Amino acid sequence: MNPFDMLKNIEQMKSQLGTMQEELKQITATGSSGGNIVNVTINGKFEIINLKLDPICVDPRDVQMLQDLIVAAHHDAMSKIQEAIKEKYGPLLNGMNIPGM
Repeated sequence: MNPFDMLKNIEQMKSQLGTMQEELKQITATGSSGGNIVNVTINGKFEIINLKLDPICVDPRDVQMLQDLIVAAHHDAMSKIQEAIKEKYGPLLNGMNIPGM
């Protein structure tokens, strides 16, 4: 293989990865728990972009329950975002061993 062709391919891959990173910011998913009293929205870069709590779940006597609900909603959102990424980039990611995907 010609080394110059390899360099072209590397540049093309870098460009595609840059585009993909920007697109990942636009993919969002919302996870919920406790019958929708806790909602967590994350983007494709796994950043929390919104957290919505129903006032009913805010009981100062049971902080542990609220913490558990937030963690459960976050896990739900993570599962959904991973599926969305697989749908959009599945063929591109084929064969890559990416943790959590």
